[in-house]
Amino acid sequence: ALADRGLVVANFSYRLSGEAPFPAAIHDCKAAVRWLRAHAGEYDLDPVRIGAIGLSAGGHLVALLATSGGLETLEGTGGPSGVSSTIQAAVAMGARTDLLAEELLERTSNTQQGEIWRRFLGGPLAERRPTYQLASPLHHLDRNDPPIAFLAGSRDGEHTRAATMRARMAELGLPAHLRAIEGAPHAFLGRQDWFDEAVDHAAAFFTIHLKATP
Repeated sequence: ALADRGLVVANFSYRLSGEAPFPAAIHDCKAAVRWLRAHAGEYDLDPVRIGAIGLSAGGHLVALLATSGGLETLEGTGGPSGVSSTIQAAVAMGARTDLLAEELLERTSNTQQGEIWRRFLGGPLAERRPTYQLASPLHHLDRNDPPIAFLAGSRDGEHTRAATMRARMAELGLPAHLRAIEGAPHAFLGRQDWFDEAVDHAAAFFTIHLKATP
């Protein structure tokens, strides 16, 4: 759908927590960006105009990819060496950006849903605070980071609207946008009208921030 709207698209996967815990997933994302940038000439791509988009866990990784460029701990060794893993725009859909949020203390310790986080980050927030901070896009923000658009279902949790992160981006002078899709839940790409709205918004955002001017 993004390709139909005039963008070149490459799809990549990453290791899930059942296969390898954090930071394996972000290492894989950065390896994919390095590979794409190193092979840009073969596909007639502009290596300095690369964006990323993802939903839910993918949205979190996209936001982390946008804010952790050059952070050695999260770079990994996959892909061509000596090639930058930075991106120039991101669309984070249904993404959690602050993994130190107070409500995660109880959720990651006592709930069945918290098992997802414990498997991904090696334990509950109370016991693994430095790891949760390392995995938090909010805690890596600086003035060199790219524009980020946040897309969220209006029926999803407030954390997907990234209010604290958007406020911090505004303080740093970084473009940050929010689009709440009316009536939509967390997995809003599953219904066509919500899907179309999300893709239209993402394509417009990427067109503004990635496409070269004539």
